[in-house]
Amino acid sequence: MVLGLRLHSALYPSWGLACLLPRSFASCPGKSDSCLTMPQLGLLHRRAWASLLGQLRRPPGAVCIRVVHSHSQVAEATLTSQLKPHQEKSNFIIKTPKGTRDLSPQQMVVREKILDMVVSCFKRHGAKGLDTPAFELKEMLTEKYGEDSMLIYDLKDQGGELLSLRYDLTEVPFARYLAMNKVKKMKRYHVGKVWRRESPTIVQGRYREFCQCDFDIAGQFDPMIPDAECLKIMCEILSGLQLGDFLIKVNDRRILDGIFAVCGIPESKFHAICSSIDKLDKMSWKDVRHEMVAKKGLAPEVADRIGDYVQCHGGVSLVEQMFQDSELSQNQHALEGLRDLKLLFEYLTLFGVAEKISFDLSLARGLDYYTGVIYEAVLLQTSARAGEEPLNVGSVAAGGRYDGLVGMFDPKGHKVPCVGLSIGVERIFSIVEQRMKNVGEKIRTTETEVFVATPQKNFLQERLKLIAELWDAGIKAELMYKNNPKLLTQLRYCENMGIPLMVIIGEQELKEGVIKLRSVASREEVAIKRENLVAEIQKRLSES
Repeated sequence: MVLGLRLHSALYPSWGLACLLPRSFASCPGKSDSCLTMPQLGLLHRRAWASLLGQLRRPPGAVCIRVVHSHSQVAEATLTSQLKPHQEKSNFIIKTPKGTRDLSPQQMVVREKILDMVVSCFKRHGAKGLDTPAFELKEMLTEKYGEDSMLIYDLKDQGGELLSLRYDLTEVPFARYLAMNKVKKMKRYHVGKVWRRESPTIVQGRYREFCQCDFDIAGQFDPMIPDAECLKIMCEILSGLQLGDFLIKVNDRRILDGIFAVCGIPESKFHAICSSIDKLDKMSWKDVRHEMVAKKGLAPEVADRIGDYVQCHGGVSLVEQMFQDSELSQNQHALEGLRDLKLLFEYLTLFGVAEKISFDLSLARGLDYYTGVIYEAVLLQTSARAGEEPLNVGSVAAGGRYDGLVGMFDPKGHKVPCVGLSIGVERIFSIVEQRMKNVGEKIRTTETEVFVATPQKNFLQERLKLIAELWDAGIKAELMYKNNPKLLTQLRYCENMGIPLMVIIGEQELKEGVIKLRSVASREEVAIKRENLVAEIQKRLSES
């Protein structure tokens, strides 16, 4: 403390000690500076000393420091300021937070192409765009995601509301929007970032901050028609992106609940066991069984009965087989689910995508709000080509029916049945990016169509006039930000950036009222009348 005060005196001798000290010291009569010792101050709090240190650095004309109410705050701040500033500066590392990344211009080109294809498919099916806040009230999020609620990012209370970053785009933001605005029917898409506090696996396209593309249909409709369209959309997107062969696993939460009931699982453990089964795509049945028995208290014989069911998968024939199960067919929930799945396969056959769908009883989708059909798309593993590493990215799209979620937000509990899907953009991007690297494909990072150039000095004004004409005509054009650029430099820029056309203006062209139009690839040049230039460029661009 004495050292801190001496430092203050040396820097700002015109200040008095009273403006720095706690009120009890400032008003202490008959005491000299030597009475301000460490034992009297005790251990002080860091925040107060940080505030004090900041004031010490201010010029003499600055306002006097506020009263520090805790003696311990002052001493700790002085010690911290003396011991740590150089250490903290030297340890500072410039990096992105764990589970996040920057996207380069080349990566953004690939990402935008993927998003454009996905969104165009959503629009083709009549969806409207929607956006919602990046954060929601914490209580809305934590009550809806079951065990996954521990993956939610909480925000520090800044204004009297406890908030969390959104976990997804659909189940809470969309359901909350429908309830808040009393919307009964809507077909919408939403593209945006979400956040999950899980262990990131960058090579598999798993991040803590990532983009989602969601499509949902809200409203009361005849059974399985919207559900079938969602699966059709999923097939269209995955086929259009040319990711390779894929399979969409389908199940129904009502069938799972029926299986749990006939196997003797208490209803209170349905969600916990469902969460374990959902791990079968990452863990063996032996490990999942161990988790259910050892960690979730399930009897071994009950776990074995579940295993007989959840290891089954097939097509519509498996649905018929489940109808013949004497116990399962007596369960009302399971029977409803089986009837809907049978109808779903009929519609999928009419859509021409039934061969891409598998009825898989191991699919559980651990989120608590699913009430009916659930589905998940996975890429089928193929042998890697020479020099390639196989990518295991897990599911690339998923979704399901959630008929009760909107009612949880509505004050009167009015339900709006919903079904939807989410496209795993980050995982798809990882696959596309890796494949482009393997084939060495060059990516254009701009869409520039024409470059405005000159071989001579003092032609900046003419270049500016010319490029303004092109911009006004809707042509994507660039020029070099130099008064007198070299022609070779301009030519090389066009070749490196993949710009297809170059317009050249010089003294001769200005006299003759023409512009040279050059094809960068073939290096052929033709003289075009100035008034015909825009039309000629548009013609060439339309033909390319």
